[in-house]
Amino acid sequence: MGGNEHRQIVRDSLFLMADLRIDGVGGDHKVRVRNVSAGGLMADGGPAVQRGALVWVNLRNVGWVEGTVAWVQDNRCGIAFRDEIDPKLARAPVTQGEGTPRYVRPPLAATEPKHLRKI
Repeated sequence: MGGNEHRQIVRDSLFLMADLRIDGVGGDHKVRVRNVSAGGLMADGGPAVQRGALVWVNLRNVGWVEGTVAWVQDNRCGIAFRDEIDPKLARAPVTQGEGTPRYVRPPLAATEPKHLRKI
């Protein structure tokens, strides 16, 4: 893309944490994701990266996504994904299991005292 063509891509502005893996650098690093589109994201924080580095980003509800560092400015970088994602998934609330765990729901109603166990 030349000029300002890349600015025509729809981006979802958001603020979420993600894990970043850099090829050749051990461990996962926390970064803040500032915006995400189907083709990439902008992140800040984390370790210094170089343009062209191969990276993987673990986005909530999406999983690990492979990409390449497209640009670097101060502690921010742009990552171009290898394959497009659905950016709305990263925005969706995290849901797992079958709903609210029993221990955070209201107590069960006691029907008859004889069915209650004494401790």
